[in-house]
Amino acid sequence: MPQRQAYKGYSRKLVIAFDVGTTYSGASYCVLDPGEVPTIQGVNRYPAQDHVGGDSKIPSILYYDDEGKVRAIGAEALQESVLENAEDEDWQKAEWWKLHLRPKNISSEVTDADLPPLPFGKTAVEILGDFMRYLFECTRNYIEQTHANGPDLWASLEDKIDFVLSHPNGWEGPQQAQIRKAAVLAGLVGDKPQDQSRIQLVTEGEASLHFCLNSNLAVSAFHDNQGVIIVDAGGGTVDLSAYYMTNNLASFEEIAPTDCRLQGSIFVTRRAESFLRIKLQGSKFGDESDVKEMTKIFDSTTKLRFSNPSEPAYIKFGTIRDKDQDFGIRSGQLKLPGIDVAKLFEPSIEAVIEAVNHQRQAARKPVHSVFLVGGFAASDWLFLNLKESLTPHGLDFCRPDSHTGKAVADGAVAFYLDHSVSARMARMTYGTRCAIEYRKDDPEHVARAGTVIPRPSGRTVLPNVFSTVLKKATQVSEDSEFRKEFITESASKSTFDMISTDIVCYRGDNPSPRWIDTEPEKYSNLCTVYADTSQVAKTVSPRKGFGGLQFYRQEFSIVLMFGLTELKAYISWMEDGVERRGPASMVYDSVVEEQ
Repeated sequence: MPQRQAYKGYSRKLVIAFDVGTTYSGASYCVLDPGEVPTIQGVNRYPAQDHVGGDSKIPSILYYDDEGKVRAIGAEALQESVLENAEDEDWQKAEWWKLHLRPKNISSEVTDADLPPLPFGKTAVEILGDFMRYLFECTRNYIEQTHANGPDLWASLEDKIDFVLSHPNGWEGPQQAQIRKAAVLAGLVGDKPQDQSRIQLVTEGEASLHFCLNSNLAVSAFHDNQGVIIVDAGGGTVDLSAYYMTNNLASFEEIAPTDCRLQGSIFVTRRAESFLRIKLQGSKFGDESDVKEMTKIFDSTTKLRFSNPSEPAYIKFGTIRDKDQDFGIRSGQLKLPGIDVAKLFEPSIEAVIEAVNHQRQAARKPVHSVFLVGGFAASDWLFLNLKESLTPHGLDFCRPDSHTGKAVADGAVAFYLDHSVSARMARMTYGTRCAIEYRKDDPEHVARAGTVIPRPSGRTVLPNVFSTVLKKATQVSEDSEFRKEFITESASKSTFDMISTDIVCYRGDNPSPRWIDTEPEKYSNLCTVYADTSQVAKTVSPRKGFGGLQFYRQEFSIVLMFGLTELKAYISWMEDGVERRGPASMVYDSVVEEQ
């Protein structure tokens, strides 16, 4: 891989990346000095954090009091004094809250009822804002305490900070908008466009690629016109991305649509809790508090150590006096048959194998290697099962021997610095709802004759037609533009000052979707694009329509850019034979509903 170049900016700058995970979170940063090669550093010390090292992360846990005020976050939330106060003062615990932000179409098997409830009166966006504010404070303290002249360094940088915020591959535009809103609540940036430009969003899969490249872990895998799949197995999601290195050694392309499965490590723990609740029915250790405590210990020790279904696994939860031999409890530990523990992992393992095979089949290049990173990658049982299943297909499967738990945070900074991905794949088919001119000789039109709409010009049109802008699995470069032409007619010119149109996603299997009424459940609004078309309105002239009535027709295009990590939009029109452009804003459905 080409060596990272010296920073070419004219003034010092700071880049901070947050990896907010379902179970654990971390931060990394880089001080950019003109003329010097940037070095990525991790925040390796947090308040009340016992483990100080290269893989330092904190639990994604918060406690709120009955007034909605944050009382403890991260490792501080696990301190004995905090747990005692939380019980005495009835504080509410927020955990696994990140998954409340998920797109509801990502999995029909997981509902909000399956997750710990959010503290009363709090939204997941507000919790994310509180958590990012804490990560920011920890990052500031770490820089001030570890760098020479730290306070002076921070003072020189605090108004020159760019942020990189990561999210699962399956998160879409509405979730990206919520992350940006949370950044404003956290006080990282303002809500004006110039403030928001200081934030870059990146998928966890793409950040993991940059981590592997930055660590030289995946370089040798990119050869002979073959691709690599990166599996980022985290607490909540498992994110999969496939890449190919172009002839330009610093440039990589996605070769399959990214994938995201809700089968991270917490779902093994969730299945363990259900299993223990049933297994211990009738035991003196079967009450809810004992089950919760055993589940907690399973999550932190038993789950990580498990590697052989032919050997028993143990949950050590009590003292030497605690026993209930009818239920396999002796000397304060519960003995579990290894085969039962293995079953708790099965759905997650099967989901990852199925997803890897799906990526291989969808890839535009043959896949040779698979890299496993993320916190769940520490599980030997997960690693051994994936290796056993995938290597017979000729895949080189490996788990880099490094602190891959911080792959996303470090990789997000590397994404900012190197920007190695030059083309991405569309995860679904995008388009718009539109109307088309009614044709009496078309049976599909005749079948929908009851929905026709007359226009001021005298034309008759059929509504609710899907017009494709970008097909699923199309490879899109960062500068690719997709244009959709529009015509609007009105009896009044004043209605042309502002337009809006919905960007619609089609999630079905039809390669050429057309009629929305045939599969209405497969279509959903991604966002609404708003644009000021008052300049376009100045270019229209009156026309004569049906019955001699005067009307106006406005013609313009919405220009969409799908090749970046976020969707961008512009409005385009012709004026005196010259194309003009103006900004278009996007409002996502979930944000509209929230206000």
